[in-house]
Amino acid sequence: MTQMIFVNLPVKDLDASKAFWSKVGYSFNPQFTDETAACMVISDTIFAMLLTEAKFKEFTKPGKEIADASKTSEVLVALSAESRAKVDELVDGALAAGATDAKEPMDYGTMYGRSFTDLDGHHWEVMWMDPAVVEG
Repeated sequence: MTQMIFVNLPVKDLDASKAFWSKVGYSFNPQFTDETAACMVISDTIFAMLLTEAKFKEFTKPGKEIADASKTSEVLVALSAESRAKVDELVDGALAAGATDAKEPMDYGTMYGRSFTDLDGHHWEVMWMDPAVVEG
């Protein structure tokens, strides 16, 4: 079986988060989506579990606070893109849906990336690397 990753992220408003990510172009697996959680499909092996804060707390140590991602850095979620144009397409779509630019674009010629913060302040990096450099 291929290894998968499920990134679990707390959200303040699950319906707003689902609407945001739907506008960006992602879908949700209804098998793992209910009123407390939504399984966003990023690829065949990558998923983001958007969890209400109450649901998220069920998976953490009792009494442990949830980071307010709009005020503190908790994680940088980085996604690869197949081209520079796809980087721009995804980030521009996120910005149009209500995201905020996280920092200036990065362009090293053989590597290009942009970033945004989603409705809850989670930091997303989208990057492209020249295949000739990666294959080395």
